[in-house]
Amino acid sequence: MQLLQAERDSLLKPLATVTGIVERRHTLPILSNVLIKKDGDALSFTGTDLEIQISSQQAEGFSGGDFAITVAAKKMSDILRAIPDKTVVSLEEAEGRLTIKAGKSRFALQTLPAADFPELAVDTNLRATIRLPQGQLKALLGRVQFAMAHQDIRYYLNGLFMVTDGNLLKLVATDGHRLGFVSTELATSFEKNEVILPRKTILELFKLLGDVDDEVTIDIASNQVKFSFGKIVIHSKVVDGKFPDYNRVIPQNNDKLLTVDRQALLSAMQRAAILSNEKFRGVRLVLTDSTLKILCNNNEQEEAQEEVEVGYNGEPLDIGFNIQYLLDVLTNLSVETLHCYFGDVNSSVLVTIPDNQHFKYIVMPMRI
Repeated sequence: MQLLQAERDSLLKPLATVTGIVERRHTLPILSNVLIKKDGDALSFTGTDLEIQISSQQAEGFSGGDFAITVAAKKMSDILRAIPDKTVVSLEEAEGRLTIKAGKSRFALQTLPAADFPELAVDTNLRATIRLPQGQLKALLGRVQFAMAHQDIRYYLNGLFMVTDGNLLKLVATDGHRLGFVSTELATSFEKNEVILPRKTILELFKLLGDVDDEVTIDIASNQVKFSFGKIVIHSKVVDGKFPDYNRVIPQNNDKLLTVDRQALLSAMQRAAILSNEKFRGVRLVLTDSTLKILCNNNEQEEAQEEVEVGYNGEPLDIGFNIQYLLDVLTNLSVETLHCYFGDVNSSVLVTIPDNQHFKYIVMPMRI
């Protein structure tokens, strides 16, 4: 029985949107599958890993009746990618197999019943609904997401802390060694809501958001957050745990101000990092009047030294950091100038953007 006929891209684009969260090998075989459903004029593709669910709709460019089927997401995606652009593809189902036909090519894939697909139950107990441009949310995420922990035993750090507080939306990420904070003003005020979004959700969301003014709607519920934009809907469970009090981490008394050109500092650090210790990634920053020296060495007794002109007139300072933590923030910002507030050799550095209270980045020092 023919299910539908469509041009390759009208199937590949929505399928590619959902395959990022689908695990190729899973203890539950159906979680390796994508749910393809046609209902009236809407064709939807849905993938899930039981924590996150992504659906993408295609509303034009195909023909056929209503159906629901699940098939291996990665295999179908690989097949469609290998088919030439603008080729007409037909999907046919018979005896528990989905046949993909394109020109003289035939691919028969095993299917599993659509009724067995574990779609996430939607939490309708909404606490807040936020609307802002996709490009703005993508920029906010880009300034902090790299600070999320990865497979930390403190599971609540393996994600992003999202807070609504009055007319502010705040996003915080930390791995215990550095912390990123960003906020933005909203058109509406909300009661205080706090949720921790899984790392995987944030990485997929960042990948799928566009640098456009089109709106994204964020529905915050008691144990779930929903993101809707374009033809994409992401449902994500929240991490159950208590995020640390990030305000206590932000240095209040760092009185040594360094003003530096971001691109000049980034270029110098990228060069110096070539000879940093591959395991510890240490860098020494030596600050004197108007000069910043960047020093790296490794186990082979090789050394790199860079010198950058900066705005600084505090006491001389010789302090060590993990160079990757500094490179991350320098790479993910697009501003010209940065302010760095130092205390003593045992104090974290606070990185800010001049005349901008909405961004803070804190890095703990390390002994070198």
